[in-house]
Amino acid sequence: MVLITIAQILDVLINVLVMLIIVQFVIGLLFAFNVINSSNDFIMQVYRSIDAVLAPVLNPIRRIMPSTGAIDFSPLVLIIGLTILQIVVTNLAITYS
Repeated sequence: MVLITIAQILDVLINVLVMLIIVQFVIGLLFAFNVINSSNDFIMQVYRSIDAVLAPVLNPIRRIMPSTGAIDFSPLVLIIGLTILQIVVTNLAITYS
């Protein structure tokens, strides 16, 4: 029972991280295509806050991955890794409960 609870808490945390990655990606696209001006203080503050949360997790992935130019695949790698972790922990919790 405790393992299932831990797995559910981990599921919530992983889902929050994935949503933050998606929000950061969308805001970055809006900046890139000049839909939102980068001088918008509120949006810049949101973007910087999300970046402050995600940078410690994404930077090690960026160091390992080869440079691909302007495209940063580290968020995609993080989402895939988190999803694999989520599946493994959930299956272990179900198996040992």
